[in-house]
Amino acid sequence: MAKTNYQHERRMKDLAKKKKREEKRQRKLDKKNTQSEENQS
Repeated sequence: MAKTNYQHERRMKDLAKKKKREEKRQRKLDKKNTQSEENQS
């Protein structure tokens, strides 16, 4: 039976977390920018 590669699993999990965090941060920035544009109009 093949040995499980825990290093690889952990790396994939960390990359997924990082990607999700980055998307969330980008959404917050977009939301903030649209609010400031509406306020200026």
